[in-house]
Amino acid sequence: MAAPEVLDRIPLLSGVPRSVEELPGGLTNHNYKVTTPAGAYVVRVWAGNGALLDIDRDAEHANTIAAARAGVGAPVHAYLPGLGVLVVGFLPGRTFTRDDLHDPANLPRVAEACRRLHRGPRFVRDFDMFEVQRRYLEIVRERGYRLPPRYLDFMPVLPRLRECLAVRAEGTVPCNNDLLPGNILDDGRRLWLIDYEYAGNNDACFELGNIWSESDLPLEHLEALVTAYYGRPLRHKIARARLLGLMSKYGWTLWASIQDGANETIDFDFWSWGMEKYERAVAEFTGPALASLMDEAARPD
Repeated sequence: MAAPEVLDRIPLLSGVPRSVEELPGGLTNHNYKVTTPAGAYVVRVWAGNGALLDIDRDAEHANTIAAARAGVGAPVHAYLPGLGVLVVGFLPGRTFTRDDLHDPANLPRVAEACRRLHRGPRFVRDFDMFEVQRRYLEIVRERGYRLPPRYLDFMPVLPRLRECLAVRAEGTVPCNNDLLPGNILDDGRRLWLIDYEYAGNNDACFELGNIWSESDLPLEHLEALVTAYYGRPLRHKIARARLLGLMSKYGWTLWASIQDGANETIDFDFWSWGMEKYERAVAEFTGPALASLMDEAARPD
């Protein structure tokens, strides 16, 4: 459905003067900034089969409301699942880039935004990358989508990873789980976190490790981010975030495989995007530090 036709069916935006600007980014949505005399909004129109990627749109709606209540997300103005539309308030500010996350001065600000979200209302579902990766792998195999070379060779490591992470597990908090730079906004005073498609209650260290992974930050930046989040350096938390960052790369690789095989509405090279992540995951699976990281994650400081 074309954007003007969708907007005409949204009561908040129909029958009023409006300007429409398509926003860049968005690999599972088409996003539009719509400005009316009453204010500015972002209209998110679903693209592709979200259920195939483990996206629950009702949960996304509820979790976006919870993030707004936590003071870190945009307010929700309308939800029309029959149209595949979520309308949120437009947050003025600058979208982060990889360069922003590679600037060490921004890491305490990112940690503070994560703490605000994590201290907010619980989300309506959980997110566990080990389980998400398992479901993604079932879909890839059932549908005959491409698997990277040697992908299955690393599956035996996953039970050992889960076991070591369970030793010092401290429960879950509401996490965005997808904080690539484009989902962080800077209004000049504070940071806002957007896009709650994959949001769910999760280990806080997954959030931190996923940020590190998505922007391919140097290891010292992960250490600084985890230290800023917890207020002091904790070796076992840094190791935990690094291991969950590895699991992030390994799991999101299959997200890219599914998108590569199934998505016909967005012009994007999902396979290359996923392979870049996978190659970094392989380097960690086969590198000399994995065993010591698992040991460190399970030991008290």
